[in-house]
Amino acid sequence: MQHSPSVGRRQLLRAGGALGLAAAAAPLLPATAQAAQGGPRTTVTDLGPAIGQFALMSGILVGDTVVIGSRNLTPTRLIAFHLPTRTVVSRTDLGTGHSVQALAVDASGRYLYAGILAKADEGGPNLFRWDLATPDAPAVAVGRTEDRDIRELAVAPDGTVYAVGGIPGKAPALWRYDPGTGLVTKLGVPEPNATLARAVAATDTTVFFGAGSTLAGGDGASRASLYAYDRATGTFTDVTPPEMEKDPSLRELAVVGDRLVVTTAGSTEPAKLAVMDLADLSSYTLARTGGKVAKTLTPDGERIYFSGEAGLHAYTLATGSIAPVRSDVGDLGEVWGLDHVDGGLTVVSGYGFVAEIDLATGTSVVTDLGRAGAPVSPQTCMGIAADRRSVYVGGNNVIARHDLCGGEVVNLRAPGEAKDAEVLDGVLYTGQYSSQGMWTYDHAVDAQPHRLAEFPSEQNRPLDLCFDAVNGLLLAGAQSDTEGGGSLWTYSLEDGGKAAYINPVDEVQLVRAVATRDGVAYLGGDNPTTRGPRGTVVAFDPVAGRELWRIDLPLATGVAALAVRGPHLYGLTRKGGFFVVDLRIRRVVHTADLRALCPGFAAMVTCRGWVYGVSDTTLFRVHPKTFAVTTVVAGIDGAWYSGPHVNTDGLGRLYTLRGHHLVRVDDRPVL
Repeated sequence: MQHSPSVGRRQLLRAGGALGLAAAAAPLLPATAQAAQGGPRTTVTDLGPAIGQFALMSGILVGDTVVIGSRNLTPTRLIAFHLPTRTVVSRTDLGTGHSVQALAVDASGRYLYAGILAKADEGGPNLFRWDLATPDAPAVAVGRTEDRDIRELAVAPDGTVYAVGGIPGKAPALWRYDPGTGLVTKLGVPEPNATLARAVAATDTTVFFGAGSTLAGGDGASRASLYAYDRATGTFTDVTPPEMEKDPSLRELAVVGDRLVVTTAGSTEPAKLAVMDLADLSSYTLARTGGKVAKTLTPDGERIYFSGEAGLHAYTLATGSIAPVRSDVGDLGEVWGLDHVDGGLTVVSGYGFVAEIDLATGTSVVTDLGRAGAPVSPQTCMGIAADRRSVYVGGNNVIARHDLCGGEVVNLRAPGEAKDAEVLDGVLYTGQYSSQGMWTYDHAVDAQPHRLAEFPSEQNRPLDLCFDAVNGLLLAGAQSDTEGGGSLWTYSLEDGGKAAYINPVDEVQLVRAVATRDGVAYLGGDNPTTRGPRGTVVAFDPVAGRELWRIDLPLATGVAALAVRGPHLYGLTRKGGFFVVDLRIRRVVHTADLRALCPGFAAMVTCRGWVYGVSDTTLFRVHPKTFAVTTVVAGIDGAWYSGPHVNTDGLGRLYTLRGHHLVRVDDRPVL
């Protein structure tokens, strides 16, 4: 693995960048946008739901039933999976937000609390309660925290509910719901520099609050932090084990008898697990897990079981040792629920199944939730890639393959999320979030996708993937959620050589977009912080690993997408700014304001000699001579989770989403 520091970046060729600044300093010009559907030369073909599955993000065992929360489905819902019969016996729809990450049950086992995640503040409740004594009755909304997303819940022995979560740009607070009064109360912000809270646990006297910056790290954001909230005095005390302070965040908390079990999410170091004495929190034992995350804690009296990216492990309380859990399940994927019962483990997998593992023998029973009665419905999507035979669409722990010849749709298992992808000579290549590197799948020989290459785990979020045909390199732009900044990855299809160039734009700008021409990679920078430059375009030699030149665009937001046609580099910003760079003279030669068509994230692709762009609302094309913009499909409104995508199959046909459906767009404009 090659790591390229930003040495020499300030000694770059500034001449071209200075010329570009002069051109780009002019106000953005109004765009020429036609409100038609592309005219009679445009054909849109509906290929059905892009991804259909019961996607999930939480699970908890209550008696003999596992309650499971949905992920990126509309509406959000809970299902109850009955272990003795291995069937889904009830469900309830919550109707707000996109996912259910937080579940907790009271001491009686009757009331199940659920907290939802939302992409925007919908103004309604985000805390719900389901009476499991009458599961046919719907869950009811019981309250709202001002932090939009609830990431974790805990119920104290007296029935009081505590919630943590977060909202972008705001430090997370500790929240209390009193079922007696029905009131939700903010108890304070213990860590003002945290960007997220994902862990909470409660006793009769104390609430434990775990926070950090798994998302939006860097730029002064705090690392892992653990606070004890005294329920009597209303005060917070920092009780973070010093060994955990280098990790990005506290990942999970659990009260086990007279001890508190604490885990972290790692980045440049492995995740940690600590067992703290509740009577004296300065007394604890600590172990390094060897992985990058430790979560879903469950005890059996002698051991603490937890999950990570490498499966299940057991921490032995008497010795402090950690060992893998033996089972015949194989790949469990992303584990969202883990409970110990009767000498076995019940595992809720992001692959959409429940596994029951016998710890004595390692044997298991795996039940697919869709076949057991869980509602299978269209999911919001991530990346997309196509060739003449197949279209691949990425989702949560799944890549759906659409056979363009026979029409069959098959869900392939892939951990995390395929944020972007390309198909080359019939082989799929993806960038997998989080910290999964590049994956690949050849329909002719592979049963399932498999990892192609690993990259630095802190560079966890690949965002854009393209192929440099001159150098035979896959190029990927990435973001580091925990450390800030980003990187360019390269992978040689010829010999498997790889490199990761860290912070090729600067220390705060991630690489959101990548395009290539004549063996040069063009990197689009995006700065999510409130300080420093944003929207920088860097020309980069991906073989030598060095910068060639750059242009700092005087725009309010960073680059969202790039595409190359002939001598021109086309770009869109995250708020609809459009620009064209003449690569021969290294100058911005055209700008326009496309906010009416492109209000947020966007993607671009070159097809049949035209550059096409897609936003959350519209598919449009750019005239190759005048740079005028024309609407191709208005109101396309793709159901994307992390920004829209568009790709082409090599025959000149485009693929993207209209709503939750995959569509093929055959557009034949005339110059």
